[in-house]
This record gives sequence, structure tokens and C-alpha cells, in this order.
Amino acid sequence: MKSFWPFGRRKRVIAKPRLAASGPSGGPVLERHNRRMLLILAHPALQRSRVNAALYAAVADMADDVTFHDLYESYADFSIDVEVEQQRLADHDLIILQFPMYWYATPALLKEWLDMVWLHGFAYGRSGTRLHGKTLLCAVTTGGEPEAYTPSGSNRFPIAEFLRPMEATAYLCGLAWAEPFIIHDTFQIDDAGIAIQAARYRKRLAELIAALPVTNSAPATATAA
Repeated sequence: MKSFWPFGRRKRVIAKPRLAASGPSGGPVLERHNRRMLLILAHPALQRSRVNAALYAAVADMADDVTFHDLYESYADFSIDVEVEQQRLADHDLIILQFPMYWYATPALLKEWLDMVWLHGFAYGRSGTRLHGKTLLCAVTTGGEPEAYTPSGSNRFPIAEFLRPMEATAYLCGLAWAEPFIIHDTFQIDDAGIAIQAARYRKRLAELIAALPVTNSAPATATAA
């Protein structure tokens, strides 16, 4: 039975690659590409977002270097194509997880994606080495102001503490853990502040791409979005 999704039809911020025709075995057609960064967006109500939508749009013209993948656009029914997602991860050197923090954790579909895709034998375990040597960056937004994430604040702990499970996942799976990109106080930030943060995000991603070692090979990747 398919899950009911309460937010209605989502508006696209960035045009996603269309699903290619199936290959001889019925699986996704693979194409060569030079994109080395995979940006996974996980926002269940992007049409109502101000900050995450602006961040996503700010890097839209980086498509030569970045593969964009909106989880809630692709899997509104939570039926994740594990094979395609694993190939997509294997094909990129930088993995960006962009999401709003919900109750000190990731949105539900991002957690489901991690549970279903980052499997033993692929992401970890004796033979699970497909993610080794890659880099993971979490780009996180929260409505709380910085002072709320202090010992005397309403959330008690620094936001980095709530990202420890993601950091531990990176360690277990052999990825480098990049300093998270955090935006606080999203309920109060004005348009000028959003523009500043969007420019900062674009600069951070560009720096990560520029720091990659030069490679002459272009991986094959599924064209499913």
C-alpha cells in the first residue's frame, strides 16, 4: 500500500534529469558524466521553504559539476530504488545531504534512504567499501537561533551533537567528515540574510569541488533523478 503524502504536488526548484529508457536487463541506462558532487535534498515541503529552496536554487547553474537529487520529488511514496541509489553514490566523490533539522534528526525520508541504501556489503562491512575515500557534508537548517543550542539554551546541546549519528555513519563507511554547513534562525531570517547564506553555500560547494584531485575518468551513472 502506498503512503499518503499530505503536502500535495511539489513545485520543482531545479529541473531534474528525466528517467532514461531501460537497458537490456530492465535496469536504468547508464551514461558517462564528469560530475563529482552529489547533492541530495531532503525537504518534505519545499514549496513552503524559504531557506532551503534558496540554497538549492543558488547552486542550480553548477550542473556541470553537481548532480541534483530531490528525494521527496523522486520518492514521495517512500519506494526507494536501492540499486539506482547505490550506483549514484558510487559515481560521485562528494556527497552533500541538505535538509532541515526535524526534532533533532533528519526528515523521515532521508533516514529511510540511509537505512535502505547504505547497506552492509555496500557501505560498510568487510566487503562494503564502495564509499571509501569519499567526503560527506551535511547542510542543515534549523529554526532555532544559535543561543538555543548552548548548555543554557532550550535545546541544551550544540547542533554538532545532534549530527553525531551522521558523523559516526561517515566514519563507519570510510568517508571523510566535512565541517557541516549550518544555518540558524530560519524563521526570522530576512531576504537579505537568505541571500548572504545562499552565496556562502555556493562558495562552500565550489571550494569542495576545487579541492578534489584531478581525474581523467568519468564514471557511469544512472540517469534517473
